[in-house]
Amino acid sequence: MFKDIFERYNWQEISDLIYSKTVEDVKTALLQKSLTMDDFAALLSPAAEPYLENMAAMSQALTQKRFGNTMQMYIPMYLSNECQNICTYCGFSLHNKILRTTLSDEEILKEVEIIKVMGYDHILLVSGEATRTVGTAYFKNAIRLIKPYFSNISMEVQPLEQEEYEELIDEGLYAVLVYQETYDNEHYKDYHLKGKKSNFNYRLDTPDRLGKAGVHKIGLGVLIGLEDWRVDSWFNALQLQYMRKTYWQTKYSVSFPRLRPAAGYPDPKHIMNDKELVQLICAYRLFDENLELSLSTRESKHFRDHVIKLGITSISAGSKTDPGGYAGNLHALKQFEVSDERSAGEIADMIKRNGYKVVWKDWFAPNNIQEPAMTTSKENVGLQDSPFRKGAGGFER
Repeated sequence: MFKDIFERYNWQEISDLIYSKTVEDVKTALLQKSLTMDDFAALLSPAAEPYLENMAAMSQALTQKRFGNTMQMYIPMYLSNECQNICTYCGFSLHNKILRTTLSDEEILKEVEIIKVMGYDHILLVSGEATRTVGTAYFKNAIRLIKPYFSNISMEVQPLEQEEYEELIDEGLYAVLVYQETYDNEHYKDYHLKGKKSNFNYRLDTPDRLGKAGVHKIGLGVLIGLEDWRVDSWFNALQLQYMRKTYWQTKYSVSFPRLRPAAGYPDPKHIMNDKELVQLICAYRLFDENLELSLSTRESKHFRDHVIKLGITSISAGSKTDPGGYAGNLHALKQFEVSDERSAGEIADMIKRNGYKVVWKDWFAPNNIQEPAMTTSKENVGLQDSPFRKGAGGFER
């Protein structure tokens, strides 16, 4: 278990290691074909900032070598904002006195209808952590409902047991994203005051349960803004390295969620500027050239336009962070505010202008699987009338 490796390290000692790195350490790291954790510490350090241009060029070259000039498009669909946890940074926190919404079957299909018209075939299901109302049975039902319309179904929900993940994989789940939020065990409890999420070790063990369950892809990450991003990212890479060696048949991704304003919460404690985020993205690419790197609509239009060539392999667009947000008629609280509000089509055009091919799906569904038509309404275009329909093979734009 990763916990056994994690306990060998001390937060302050790793912080001291990173901030003690010199220009010579950075130069040495940039010459390596395979980076160690010590090399990664050098690339995270302030000493690496003068070499950002070199890191960016190397990161771009490695990304194109492994992924080509392609960019995967995905979209989150929020199923529920119900949550049993009290967290000091999240709009869904239990102590927030807001309208709680969990999508019904009909509301899920209405969201799917709208998302499909946008052209998407890769969907990320998101919810608050409320096991009594939004548990495994609910997720199984949701996957069954949407599976006919998407080739790739991912989830970012509460940590589950290995057996529960196995059940969801059998239903068609492809990937699971789970963020430790922060690896600073001493201060973790300051942000997670109540609920199952307050159990640091249970969350830390989640990627191991996913690996044992045999999920196709695991997404890791930290919530940038809670604690020092350099130290948190070092520990995240340590867990990534362990997972690669232990569950070598699984794909991996890392996301970069910077804290954004949420209802009733102050500004982040630790601010990361744009230049530092570029440094982090490039450091990850040099550390692991096969790693998928994802950037959400939390980031600004200007930043996303300029960073997609530097290592990012997947990007969201047109995102709504509230349940029922695409249909626009539930008025539920958003988990966080979106910064880049451009539509999926506008983002696709931007990607193409940068010389990249937009990938709406990873593969075609088997030809013997027919996609059911969805009902039309005066308010929304039905899927059978969508310009994105491509017969039995699935949807393609």
